[in-house]
Amino acid sequence: MKKIVWMLVCAFILLVGCSDKEKQEAENNEKKDVDVQEKSNEPEVSNEIIAPLTGMAIDEPTDNRIVAVMVNNHSKARPQTGLSKADIVFEMLAEGKITRFLAMFQSELPDVVGPVRSAREYYFNLANDYNALYVYHGAANFVNDMIINRGIEHLNGSLYDNDGNLFKRESFRKSPHNSYLQLGAVKDVAASKGYETTAEIEPLPFIADDEAEISGDPAQHVEIVYAQQPMEIVEYDYNASEEVFTRYNDREPTVELNTEEPIQAANVLIVETPHEVIDDAGRRAIDMESGGNAYLLQKGKVQELQWENREGRILPVKDGEVVGFMPGKTWINVIPTNPGLTGSVNITN
Repeated sequence: MKKIVWMLVCAFILLVGCSDKEKQEAENNEKKDVDVQEKSNEPEVSNEIIAPLTGMAIDEPTDNRIVAVMVNNHSKARPQTGLSKADIVFEMLAEGKITRFLAMFQSELPDVVGPVRSAREYYFNLANDYNALYVYHGAANFVNDMIINRGIEHLNGSLYDNDGNLFKRESFRKSPHNSYLQLGAVKDVAASKGYETTAEIEPLPFIADDEAEISGDPAQHVEIVYAQQPMEIVEYDYNASEEVFTRYNDREPTVELNTEEPIQAANVLIVETPHEVIDDAGRRAIDMESGGNAYLLQKGKVQELQWENREGRILPVKDGEVVGFMPGKTWINVIPTNPGLTGSVNITN
């Protein structure tokens, strides 16, 4: 009898043990399922290295400080060199009705940029706001004084004119349209002046999904009239296959001098702001602080919105929220409020 009781007790213990083991295994399996589900819901971590001013993937990480170069846009300076490599280009009136470029280089550094021209206050203020090293060739004495007195970190081509290292005068063009920056020398020359040549750069706001739907009206062709006589007209044609706008100046395509590569942009931001002529030479003061009306062109569409200067960055804003850029190059065309967007910009679909 005792033997039978003992066998029943052992069987019961074994049964309970098995039940507990099965229960534990079931709980473990359930936990694994939950872990797998949670991981599947986590966003994928990308190992891509993204350039802060273009939102584009690049091969190697770069901590280059931005180099902002004054590039000549006189008709005798076209076609230019190096513009296709600039991450951001500001186009603004210099004197008269001729525009000039502030080309910002960070993710790509071409060997040569130019022709390089003289400084203006609103250009060097922009460069400083982006924590860029400002490069120009010559300026009026009072402008040079402002640059020095305000502590703008700069390289002035007048001090390195045709030195064969930082600047070179080319024989195929006449002065003042023939001074070219040798960009590879900038780092060493800047370091010799005690300037930082690397920087942590806060990325611009970009639309994360390349397939995101862009709102706005169709915009296949855009014309910006800076002047009718003498002609100073900028155009952008939308290239649907590449999803970029191709730039034209005075009815001619804007291209690289040596390769004839077209100058293209994923984003074209057209902003209007007050301009004021401040001297007999026609130099201007341009307000890049107060914000105002703007057009943003992306993926063959145009949005009518506002622009704001937020911590030194010129950004598109709608209903108080920053509108993201498409990954790629950005051109920012600045025009006077008089005649403004409605009087200077023609958009067709």
